[in-house]
Amino acid sequence: MAENPDHCSYAELFIGGRWRKPAAAERITVISPHTEEPIGQVPAAGDEDVDAAVTAARRAFDDGPWPRLALAERMGKVADLAAIYGRHIDGMADLITAEMGSPRSFSRLGQAAGAASMMHLALAAARDFPWVERRQGVLGEAHLRRAPVGVVGAIVPWNVPQCLIMPKLIPALIAGCTVIVKPAPETPFDALWLAELVEQAGFPEGVVSVITGGPSVGEALVRHRGIDKIAFTGSSATGRRIAAVCGEQLKRVSLELGGKSAAIILDDADITKTVTGLKTASLMNNGQACVAQTRILVSGRRHDEVVDALATMMSSLRVGDPSDDATDIGPLVAQRQQQRVQDYIRSGQKEGARLVIGGEDSPAERGWYVLPTLFTDATNDMRIAREEIFGPVLTVLTYEDEDEAVRIANDSDYGLAGSVWTADTAHGLEIAAKVRTGTYGINMYMLDISTPFGGFKQSGLGREFGPEGLDEYVELQSVLCNGKLPPL
Repeated sequence: MAENPDHCSYAELFIGGRWRKPAAAERITVISPHTEEPIGQVPAAGDEDVDAAVTAARRAFDDGPWPRLALAERMGKVADLAAIYGRHIDGMADLITAEMGSPRSFSRLGQAAGAASMMHLALAAARDFPWVERRQGVLGEAHLRRAPVGVVGAIVPWNVPQCLIMPKLIPALIAGCTVIVKPAPETPFDALWLAELVEQAGFPEGVVSVITGGPSVGEALVRHRGIDKIAFTGSSATGRRIAAVCGEQLKRVSLELGGKSAAIILDDADITKTVTGLKTASLMNNGQACVAQTRILVSGRRHDEVVDALATMMSSLRVGDPSDDATDIGPLVAQRQQQRVQDYIRSGQKEGARLVIGGEDSPAERGWYVLPTLFTDATNDMRIAREEIFGPVLTVLTYEDEDEAVRIANDSDYGLAGSVWTADTAHGLEIAAKVRTGTYGINMYMLDISTPFGGFKQSGLGREFGPEGLDEYVELQSVLCNGKLPPL
């Protein structure tokens, strides 16, 4: 259990629903991205701990009660967890802000409260999900049953940790799976606090585990033969490696990967409203969002107007202490991330893009900060236009006509999100149909957690949220009968 009331130190791992001492003595120290001071420690799991978690999950799935409970009983237990979670939204938000620097205003609404909503929406989707159905086949009536996929390994990154755990953990639990959650080493505290809430809800032994550690723990989880499915969110490079291992084992896998989304601003757009919308759509969570609209496409006719408006908006953003409700941009999660973003800024300048505001210098003596940075006079072959920066850096690209705007938007390895800004929403829908991306917005971009989310191309495989999110955790079984089946 937690060693202090703010959930910033743990001595044990949550394995199979019980707190256990790790096999090794190695610890992970979490550093505040604002103060650069340690805020706590957690155990670093080893292969023995991974094996113990998988063994517990395997036993619970193969022989335990959880997959065999009535759906209503499983949903009732998840609802209990949702109720407990709902009482701790403010505390969870503060913890995430402390761990990874997300401004508190975003941590509350976009992280903790969003995660709570995901639980309730998954339960709502489950009520109407076709767990069993009948279909007339050539040989007679077929009984179709959706069975749990098995033992799930859920591996999540640090940027919106609870909102990336929930669309894996909750649908899997509702379906009857057992789950092992592996959080990022930068954000272990919120996951281990969630484990405490799971314990309070009283799930059966073996159903949920939370193990902390670095990449080697994720690697062990992916390669473990006792795992039936991996659900991963993270970089496309890591996703490719995971997909290769899962392919070798014919293991089920879903991947939510990177993005480099384009916001197409048409000539009839209201620039004031557009730039106000892009403040969130492009710079949410300090720019550390896979769906961030970081390529801003504008015609030459309105280029200067858009650049001036973006520069004014970005210059007005308050950069500083993420625990202050007035802060717009907090620190990046780690020093290496700050250095990575600074390297991209230098790259943009070196390749010939014009720096409008911001730059590589840190605005603070302490903390891993990067000023909101805007480039223009860029081309779509530059690194700042092609690679996911994951920081508060926007790049303006100019197009001649709408066809070229669509070509630039589609000229990307990614296809996760995008948006179009226009006075004609019907025309906006026509533009959306031409862009190869999994989610899209007209005069906005915000993730709707009741609709399917996922990407085209190198942005991933599979979908989260809604009934499509439940589909990721079931296998479809067809049952034929030489005779009359009883009614459903």
